[in-house]
Amino acid sequence: MATFLLTFGVLLVIMLGMALGVIMAGKTIKGSCGGLNAISDADQCLVCSKEIDPNSPLRERLSQCPRKKKMMEQAQAES
Repeated sequence: MATFLLTFGVLLVIMLGMALGVIMAGKTIKGSCGGLNAISDADQCLVCSKEIDPNSPLRERLSQCPRKKKMMEQAQAES
């Protein structure tokens, strides 16, 4: 039982240290490059401003996304 408590305590201290490190660094959470940022058919990533590969297989899979279709319909109705 003592081994379990010691191990649990050590892991708790490590996790607390990692959490405090993230909090003290002051960096905000941001999304990944590409991925869902490719939905908007933008030329650049919304997070890092790098160019998005137009031949990405992700774009083909997301072209059938109902949310994207709805956005496209709204854009066509506005114009």
